[in-house]
Amino acid sequence: MRRAIDLAARGLGTTSPNPVVGCVITSAGGSVVGEGFHAAAGGPHAEIWALREAGELARGGTAYVTLEPCDHHGRTGPCSEALLKAGIARVVVAVPDPNPVAAGGLKRLRHEGVAVESGLLRAEAERGNAHWLTYTRLRRPFVTWKFAATLDGRSAAADGTSQWITSPEARADVHRLRGQHDAIMAGIGTVLADDPHLTVRPGPATPLRVVVDSEGRTPPGAKVLDGAAPTLLAVGADVPREDALRVPRGPHGLDLPALLTELHRRQIVSVFLEGGPTLAGSFLRTGLVDRVVAYLAPAFLGSGAAALGDAGVTGVGGIHRWEFEDVVPIGPDLRVTARPAPPKEN
Repeated sequence: MRRAIDLAARGLGTTSPNPVVGCVITSAGGSVVGEGFHAAAGGPHAEIWALREAGELARGGTAYVTLEPCDHHGRTGPCSEALLKAGIARVVVAVPDPNPVAAGGLKRLRHEGVAVESGLLRAEAERGNAHWLTYTRLRRPFVTWKFAATLDGRSAAADGTSQWITSPEARADVHRLRGQHDAIMAGIGTVLADDPHLTVRPGPATPLRVVVDSEGRTPPGAKVLDGAAPTLLAVGADVPREDALRVPRGPHGLDLPALLTELHRRQIVSVFLEGGPTLAGSFLRTGLVDRVVAYLAPAFLGSGAAALGDAGVTGVGGIHRWEFEDVVPIGPDLRVTARPAPPKEN
């Protein structure tokens, strides 16, 4: 199953609006005879690739799958049916499918006499498929907030300059992560100050660029409007700008839940938030950040802009508690990944 989870990760950034899924098939004697992962929406599912590789050796064997096999006819046929035709005797699943349209594969397999187990390495598999699971369960995109800062938490110097706090290796890693998301988001303050391109380099991926611009101030010559990738300007509902999405206003700017609902409607599964401290604070305050990726440079500024603005905390009792997923050296810098800590039980 751990191998299946590793395989599933290969589909990050290319399967939307579908999940990432990995599958490993062992023969009746326990040897690995087939592997596969879902690589693109509309293409064969992980089970199909693994069954093709296994051939007749799948008969009487076991399929280890990170997500419950689908049981519906979409752009491809039901994976439950393919497993039955191949003569699979046992199916082990990490995560049940929360999508009622596709779910039902395990029920059908059990009905046909296949031995079924569910829940193996579920937490690991859910982390690997967090984008799609959040999208499906909460009906909004998964949000990753990324920032780069010095060890004293500064994202820009006192004169406003910020290029470059972190190393070329860290910046290359950012582009890799951008390519794993459906949209890259920034606020108007970042657009006016830095004129970022918000594209993925190198590579064919072209995530949607989203600019949160409540007053419609994005200049016509901004790089985010250059046509290199699709761009969505999100402005206030009262802003008469025809080339933008009008979003209701909230107490601290645009209504961010309403914006994410609109992105969900457009089948945006995941958002890579690269806005400045104000937008990041609004997302954190609203409880809409699912993961933080911080690139920390071994440097100090002592003054200048902080990486995070007002996040709605007035006392230590209201602190946003998170837990580390990993800490990885990237060139001379550190990449720190964290997620919200689960609430403490009373």
